[in-house]
Amino acid sequence: MPLDNVKLKDIKPELCGYIGDARLMLDRGKVPGEKTVHDVRVLMKKSRASIKLLKTQMDETSYKREYSTLREVGRIMQSWRETSVHRKLLKDLKKKHPGLFSHLTDIEKINALLIKPVVISEPSPEMKKGLESINELLHKSGYRLRFTAMNNLDPNLLFRELEITYISVSDCFLRARNYQKSINLHELRKKTKDFLYQLVFFRSLKPGAIKNLEKKLEAMGQNLGKYNDHAVLINTLGYKYHSGENSSAFDELIVIIKQEQDKYLSRVWPSAYRIFRPGQKLANVLGLKVPPTSGEGFRERP
Repeated sequence: MPLDNVKLKDIKPELCGYIGDARLMLDRGKVPGEKTVHDVRVLMKKSRASIKLLKTQMDETSYKREYSTLREVGRIMQSWRETSVHRKLLKDLKKKHPGLFSHLTDIEKINALLIKPVVISEPSPEMKKGLESINELLHKSGYRLRFTAMNNLDPNLLFRELEITYISVSDCFLRARNYQKSINLHELRKKTKDFLYQLVFFRSLKPGAIKNLEKKLEAMGQNLGKYNDHAVLINTLGYKYHSGENSSAFDELIVIIKQEQDKYLSRVWPSAYRIFRPGQKLANVLGLKVPPTSGEGFRERP
């Protein structure tokens, strides 16, 4: 099927919708809840992934400005959810291993995280400043994008940007598989999310295959996210392995956390291999094939 005959989903309405929805969720006079913070951050990730598809069809200055703006919003909100995530993880671990936690009462960082937070009705001056900055950034970005022409986007260039994202994820997969470090797994998760959020615009190429692929990528992202949450928890607790220097209970807690991480990764690798293995092509993953000579567009795999 020639690509020119396929109607791809319009990017501009979706992108402006992400930004508009994020603004509506945040009230400068209220402390945003954990779900709100999570949902807004997801909208920013979707927005950045969408902008990346337009990289070769926007002027460089506009592209860098909008991408930087959306990235700054995410940066401002980065720490707003971490403490509650750490508390939830520790509470779940304590419920499963109450005996172990009875031997961890002398670790101040654990005690601090487990303390039920005081309900705050109004944002702190720092958070209020952050909310005001976010509102201004999103307002300006939404206004600029509203008057940015996106009526004649070249679908072949859009697909090429999707291919670039796919190649980037494949590279991250190989690096993370060979060097299983938290930083590599975190990068794999970020790139996987980009690919997932970009695919929505290409569903019309092969709806069934792409929706199925999206489900697999969503599961991968969730499991990599849980792995990362546990990795950040270990860093927050300030744990460093030194033989005989930590209490046996603290060492055991970290081993249990790492076992949780192993569980999440065991759910990632099979799907990641099938989608991003060496030599795999995006067209094959989507159920398409590209003819040897250009000009015919994309055709369905028989």
